[in-house]
Amino acid sequence: MSDVGAGFLQAGMLLVALAVVYKPLGDYLARVFSTEKHLRVEKALYKVVRVDPDTEQHWKTYASGVLGFSFVSVILLYLLQRLQSILPWNFGRGPVSPAVAFNTAVSFVTNTNWQSYTPETTMGHFVQMAGLTVQNFLSAGVGLAVAIAVTRGFIRSRTDRLGNFWVDLTRGTIRVLLPMAFVFAIVLVALGVVQSLRSGVAVTNPDGSNSTIALAPAASQEVIKELGTNGGGIFNANSAHPFENPNAWTNLIEIFLILVIPVCLTRAFGQLVGNRKQGYVLLSVMAGLWAAMLAVIWTSETHTNSPAALAAGGNFEGKEQRFGLSLTSLFADSTTGTSTGAVNGAHDSLSGLGGGGAMLNMLFGEISPGGVGTGLYGILVMAVIAMFLAGLMVGRTPEYLGKKLGKREVTCAAISMLAMPVVVLLGSGIALMIPSTRDALTNSGSHGLSEVLYGYTSAGNNNGSAFGGLTATSDWFQASLSVAMLIGRFVPIVAVLCLAGSLASQKKVPETAGTLPTTGPLFGTLLTGTVVLVAALTFIPALALGPIAEALA
Repeated sequence: MSDVGAGFLQAGMLLVALAVVYKPLGDYLARVFSTEKHLRVEKALYKVVRVDPDTEQHWKTYASGVLGFSFVSVILLYLLQRLQSILPWNFGRGPVSPAVAFNTAVSFVTNTNWQSYTPETTMGHFVQMAGLTVQNFLSAGVGLAVAIAVTRGFIRSRTDRLGNFWVDLTRGTIRVLLPMAFVFAIVLVALGVVQSLRSGVAVTNPDGSNSTIALAPAASQEVIKELGTNGGGIFNANSAHPFENPNAWTNLIEIFLILVIPVCLTRAFGQLVGNRKQGYVLLSVMAGLWAAMLAVIWTSETHTNSPAALAAGGNFEGKEQRFGLSLTSLFADSTTGTSTGAVNGAHDSLSGLGGGGAMLNMLFGEISPGGVGTGLYGILVMAVIAMFLAGLMVGRTPEYLGKKLGKREVTCAAISMLAMPVVVLLGSGIALMIPSTRDALTNSGSHGLSEVLYGYTSAGNNNGSAFGGLTATSDWFQASLSVAMLIGRFVPIVAVLCLAGSLASQKKVPETAGTLPTTGPLFGTLLTGTVVLVAALTFIPALALGPIAEALA
């Protein structure tokens, strides 16, 4: 089968699989967060941590829970890395350096999973499992909890309560992430993904020399890495490593895991607000952006203009031959359209336009379909902005889902929307002015600029993928990227929770003849246009100097 044929086949199978689980999983997600019943294991956990599961929280209390839990998580993960030498399964690996430990702790707690170290030689298995893998579950659970709290803001009227953060986090982790990860980890092991507590295995090379091939409990981390849209690999090559992603079947399953919860959350949203069409229109916008960027990346990789690529029939540099151009493009589009950041090829080796497409996916705000939870509340922010713009055009107070969008609501949405561009553009601009940045770049010119811009785009959007040509191990990059991750994660969370609290306190207003319908193609087009327009106005100058200039060269 040709490379293009394999790509179309896998894309078709992916869409069919997502369509099959869309209704049952989406409805299940809605039931998980709307039922008043608590499981026994949940009750026991609430008792241990002294949480009253039947007490709901004001948005400020909910936000304080998110921030406090994340702060403690950063401290504990940092300490695990610094104390690695006295922990089991360290295989002689000493404490992680303070700068790398801090950057990694921030990275995994913010669901970014940026890795400025070589995992198989830096982290022992205990830190990988008890630290990094645990945070893969919990950071995804936090995003899911916030998305549900924002949804309640649209559902509820005349209340200052958004639910209970600890209950939402517990339910998302125990009822959704853990069971799905358990099942698919077994599937991945059956298909050849490695699961071992050994540090490595000795082999004899053809020339008679000896080498050690690193081993790790890869399958258990790989599954939540994708399912929780985290992206941090247990091997340095990430999902391009044959122990993490050995064949086309595991590649298909991993892309499915990346997309399944963000996609199905739109169904859950429609169920919770009492109008499934509201979820469908959000899904259509997400799918349209995902498909458009897939076309850009796929086409650019198969029709590039460099002499080597023309001779080879496509840009095969940095691609695993077991995946080829099509499956690499499909993976790259899905992992940058979400906050996953996992890679099955070298994004630094993408063509100018292909790398630009992956970068633009993130610059859209990663809402196509976005991360676990973050994609849903991210596109809801853009929906609020779109309705505000529509209200300006017709001279009418904007409404969305029966809630008035006044100064407070639009301000919260604007803060959430602008946090990422601020850290991306400021971070990139300052880094490019620092003389030492030149030494950190593998390439000069427009591609070198793209390496820096991609790094801060990835950090600010909590994605975690990178153009590998950027050596981000200096104290400047460790610190500045950590700040970008923190701002990109928590400023939008606080802003959207404030938005949700303001919406929940309102009473619902009835639809009138002047109300813009939000369940049809008109609103879908308006929302898509708003997403594209905001990204274009904000980032076109930077993109013109980087990937666009490279593509035109």
